[in-house]
Amino acid sequence: MTISISLHSLQPLLAVAAGILILLVPRFLNYIVAIYLIVIGVLGIVRFS
Repeated sequence: MTISISLHSLQPLLAVAAGILILLVPRFLNYIVAIYLIVIGVLGIVRFS
């Protein structure tokens, strides 16, 4: 059995994780948003290259 994770299924999981982290540790909001955007950007670049 092979489990594959596509970009479309990974984005909602990252968004939920970022949202939970923001709720739990709001003082790290800038870092969480920055890391989320970097991860989504890198995944988008890898997908289209």
